Amino acid sequence: MNGESVKGGEFGFACPCCGEPNELFIDPEERGQVVVMDCRVCCRPIEIALPLNPDEAPDVRPEDQ
Repeated sequence: MNGESVKGGEFGFACPCCGEPNELFIDPEERGQVVVMDCRVCCRPIEIALPLNPDEAPDVRPEDQ
C-alpha cells in the first residue's frame, strides 16, 4: 500500500511506476471492488483495490503485478 490520504471521497497516492502524485474520487458504491486508472503523468495503468471498510486505505499497485 502506498496511499497517502483519504479525505471525504478523495484518495491521494503516488503512482507505483513513476512516483508522481495522483488522486481518485472513491464512490462509496465502489468499495470492495478493484478500479484501474491510468497515471496522469506516465499513463501506465494502476490497480487500486478499494476495501469494504472505509477506515482502511486502498491498496495501490501497477496493473501488471
